[in-house]
Amino acid sequence: MAGVTVEAINQVTRYLDLAGVFACAVLGGAIARTEGLDLFGFLVVGSVSGLGGGVLRDTLLQHGTPVALTDYAYLPTALAGALLAFVISISESAWDKLFTALDAAVIGFWAVTGAQKTLAAGLGWLPAILLGTTTAVGGGALRDVLLRRVPAVFGGNALYATVAAAVAATMVVCTYLGAPLIGIVVGVVGALLFRVAAVKFGWNLPNGLNWQPHSRLAQAWRTRRRRRGPPGSEQR
Repeated sequence: MAGVTVEAINQVTRYLDLAGVFACAVLGGAIARTEGLDLFGFLVVGSVSGLGGGVLRDTLLQHGTPVALTDYAYLPTALAGALLAFVISISESAWDKLFTALDAAVIGFWAVTGAQKTLAAGLGWLPAILLGTTTAVGGGALRDVLLRRVPAVFGGNALYATVAAAVAATMVVCTYLGAPLIGIVVGVVGALLFRVAAVKFGWNLPNGLNWQPHSRLAQAWRTRRRRRGPPGSEQR
């Protein structure tokens, strides 16, 4: 019975992983459209977006060749998502709504998948949360770097990584309690609700706080900086 359960969880994880690949490839294609790229650009950006997080996860796990290179369903799924974004043209408002829904789905699918695969590889709860989060945000970060943009995960993106970490932690807790299937359902649904609420209500983590150390050494350093002026001014 335990073998059947493990096999069922592995199958569900694979389908969720592929669903995340497709959804994130569509997101990559949507961003390629805003950048004015051609068909090849759509395919490259969509593939990097769809496969990047999983490749990072599998490489860090060192548990064999990344599944994107061994399972022939992955690359066609990513290309299909990019092509869908290429051929379908919808209004900007509709894209905004679809983007938010797909983004939330990707977080849920991949945070759950990353955490489950890490636990299956024999690692503990902390690596599972870290790699679950990495799986969810890695593809988007690689996509943004490829397009010379500051990765959206670094700020102003409505608790993107926070939601991923919460979902991965939920999956870990449920797995330790012997209810991984419940963890999958709660994680995916929770990601959708949490992420959509964060976007709707504008929830974000705080930026850098306006605080400076008040020691004598810090005060002397700031005084010296003010006297010297901005960098490079002493050369003029």
